[in-house]
Amino acid sequence: MADAAADQVETGKKRSLMPLIGGAVLALALGGVGFYATWSGLILSPTGHGGPTVEAGPVPLPDIAFVPVDPIVISLGRDTTLSHLRFTAQLEVAKANAADVALLMPRIIDVINGYLRAVAVSRLENPGALVELRAQMLRRIQMVTGEGRVRDLLVTEFVLN
Repeated sequence: MADAAADQVETGKKRSLMPLIGGAVLALALGGVGFYATWSGLILSPTGHGGPTVEAGPVPLPDIAFVPVDPIVISLGRDTTLSHLRFTAQLEVAKANAADVALLMPRIIDVINGYLRAVAVSRLENPGALVELRAQMLRRIQMVTGEGRVRDLLVTEFVLN
């Protein structure tokens, strides 16, 4: 009897390993087939069918123009070791609005000049403040030019010396 019980235990172990090995082999095979199908473009390809995809070329640029803002030099005063701020920027606009924005450039420079003179020098020295300063200047420029004419303000030079 002891031999029969031992035989049952041994055959039970062999039976329990076969489904595990079979499942592992099946999972590896399906994973390999899925990888090959995706890699070769049979599924999930941008064109919806297998085979090589044809590039259409670069995406056309949006309808934008850049209007330069004249350099602005601001004296910072006597209470600081720094003496001047040099600021230069470009305005991103729709091509249709470029002439209108260029016409309003004296007002834009006046708004930027007035804002930068009012900002404390300690705030200008903070490297992280440029993002906030840029947002404040863009909002003021958009108020001068009218909503929708200026998309963005790109600061090209911001030098404290």
